[in-house]
Amino acid sequence: MILPQTSFRSAQPTTRAATTRWLATLRASGDRPWVAVLLAIIVVVVASVIAGIRATDYVGGDNDDAMRLVEVRDFLAGQGWFDMMQYRLGLAGGTLMHWSRLVDLPIAGLIAVFGLVLPPERSEAAALFVWPILLIVPVVIGVARACNNIGGRQTMLIGLGLIVLSLISNVRFQPGDIDHHNVQLALIALLVAGLTDPLGRTGGHVLAGIAAGIAIAVGVETTPLVATAGTIVALRWAWHGSRMEGAAKAFGLSLAVTVAAAFLATTPPHLYGMVTCDNLSLGFFAIATSGGTTLYLSALTASKGSPRVRALALAVSAAAVVIVTMVVAPQCLANPLASLDPLLKTLWLDRVEEAQSIVQLSQTMPSYLGFGFAAGILAVLTCLIRIWRNDKREIHVIFLALCLPTLAISLFQIRGTTFLNFLSIFPLALAVSDLRHRAQREPRSTRAELAFAGLMLASVPSVWALAAAAIASMAGTDDTVMTGVKTSACVTREALLPLVGEPSGLVAAPSNLGAAILRFTPHHVLAAPYHRNTAGMLAELNIGLASPTAAGDLLRRDGVTLLAYCTEDGQTELVAQRAPDGLYATLGKGIVPDYLAPVQTPDEAALKIFRVRD
Repeated sequence: MILPQTSFRSAQPTTRAATTRWLATLRASGDRPWVAVLLAIIVVVVASVIAGIRATDYVGGDNDDAMRLVEVRDFLAGQGWFDMMQYRLGLAGGTLMHWSRLVDLPIAGLIAVFGLVLPPERSEAAALFVWPILLIVPVVIGVARACNNIGGRQTMLIGLGLIVLSLISNVRFQPGDIDHHNVQLALIALLVAGLTDPLGRTGGHVLAGIAAGIAIAVGVETTPLVATAGTIVALRWAWHGSRMEGAAKAFGLSLAVTVAAAFLATTPPHLYGMVTCDNLSLGFFAIATSGGTTLYLSALTASKGSPRVRALALAVSAAAVVIVTMVVAPQCLANPLASLDPLLKTLWLDRVEEAQSIVQLSQTMPSYLGFGFAAGILAVLTCLIRIWRNDKREIHVIFLALCLPTLAISLFQIRGTTFLNFLSIFPLALAVSDLRHRAQREPRSTRAELAFAGLMLASVPSVWALAAAAIASMAGTDDTVMTGVKTSACVTREALLPLVGEPSGLVAAPSNLGAAILRFTPHHVLAAPYHRNTAGMLAELNIGLASPTAAGDLLRRDGVTLLAYCTEDGQTELVAQRAPDGLYATLGKGIVPDYLAPVQTPDEAALKIFRVRD
């Protein structure tokens, strides 16, 4: 999966004047903060709708969007709730996917509802248009509630301004994006809103526990944040004692119950004993429920004890969770991709931009660094400074605990910057608000006004993207962050149309074409860019690397009936460079082996299709 175009769409410029107008408009809502929340939702929805209208396809541009649609279609066609096999992907038997039906269900429900009045494709388009827009609502509400909790109305207004600017330039919430990352951001927004509730309030911590449990079920990318949230609640309980008793019990119990319910609701009984580290299985079920349960029991029995007693109870709880982890799922402490075949690492994973480290990124796409990291680093520094000054120390410790691990993860895999930028909103909104108060107290101080406006601008990742674009423009170089990632001509409906007329069979094609072929045609595919499809991806790569004669034997061995060769696919180019005498390099020279029969395609088409003769 190529780095989502979330951060690559042209961001909306923001200026001090625009910021002032935004705050003035929000203040017009008077003492009714939810009017401001509604206004923020409307602004983002309108921007998302405009972006959707401009799109050339009703499905998002990421491989995961197309694959999710394929999965939902299979579900609507009668594939079982517990059956997560993608039968048309990979070698014989298919590929067991690691995604959650909890995301499939609402999308499938929307398609079914729209299908009552619309034909199939239009009902899909309508559902995929609506779903990401609906998720804007919990994100904005979560940010508003959290910012109001930590700094009052003005902080809430500034937080709304920051999230609006963030969402406008975020393709995750534009029509067609049905990958689970937008769901995860919505859940993290609700989690933070609950964690920041006034000390000891149980309602918010129930919300936080439920959001954390669902987040684990939706995708394991958020597991470090959930673990951090649980640690925050536990440490606050150990520090405050009985004042946090109800909140700690509420979070621990709601987390354990939610994870248990999600496990039972989405895991087939015959897989109850299987431990996998890329989805909700016995491993994360055992770890999360033991953590939530021990926190609940500790708060129940030791809240009125001395700080030493609470610390001891917390240590016992932590030891219990560690023991459960080491007994049930020790393998989940390691990188799940560490054991990936070296060939896949070289020709696939190392080329996946969202899986690159900051070191790799600085060499391949330095223009992303400001957009991806500046606001997060600024948030971490803000927290450290204010903790050192004892300025609202506890709330800044909480946000430091959330931002710092996310920053560390982002340094190794830049996919974490999506969450880093989001989490940075909260401490930065509070800092901007405090600077605004100072500017209001010192109306003649230009320095105070500049500090407020400067920090507001620096808190918006899009501003850093615009700065990178301006520098690139002056230097006469291309700026990937601003210009976007070009969608391959090989994955369009028109390019794949010749495949539709061929008898249903197994297609060997570059992994980046796999999801599109599944979406637009009835064929099976060897490869799509998913780590559980290791055997299929290796089979396709070995075909491309092999000599033409050996490749023919591999095609017949694997039962391949069609081969799709994309002249502009990056992975295909790498394969041709690695094996200059291999099949892909040979096809690139215009030489077609006898066992391949060309299927008629337009002369200038980037995608060439061949039948495999027996």
